[in-house]
Amino acid sequence: MATVLAVSGSPSRTSRTALLAEHTAADLRSRGHRTHLLALRDLPATPLLTADTHDASLARAMSLVAKADALVVATPIYKAAYSGLLKTFLDLLPQHAFAGKSVLPLATGGSPAHVLALDYALRPVLTALGAQVCQGRFVLDRHITTAPDGAIALDHDDERQLARITDQFARALPSRTHLTAA
Repeated sequence: MATVLAVSGSPSRTSRTALLAEHTAADLRSRGHRTHLLALRDLPATPLLTADTHDASLARAMSLVAKADALVVATPIYKAAYSGLLKTFLDLLPQHAFAGKSVLPLATGGSPAHVLALDYALRPVLTALGAQVCQGRFVLDRHITTAPDGAIALDHDDERQLARITDQFARALPSRTHLTAA
């Protein structure tokens, strides 16, 4: 089965975006795929902002991207665009970092007015990195809740649509695994 890296571009410690990425990764794991999570908020700020790719944490993150068969890229939408944290990380990657990789874009936001950010802001950048971009999903923040045990619950329609696109994404994944444990 494939190895999938789920990247959360949210700067928040209490992030619905990160929960959505983790939920999708869990779904992919239940289908037999190997998954790893990368929360960009955990990368050190100074090396990230100064593009110090020799920093061990950044080098490890970039290595996870290189070794992944596919990616789930999740971001909150701020001011009709994906997060600056995600942009900063994507700018560090080599020009064709996603070549030959399927990428499932996910986004969260407070208003349906931001839904086009997936296609008009994030998709072009992922494509420029060589990704085979799959149909993504935008989920309203208010449609994501957490139980006391930390489990995520989605609005029924969002859960159904996310399962559908995750299924399409999973069917497009290669059957090999080569990413070492994070």
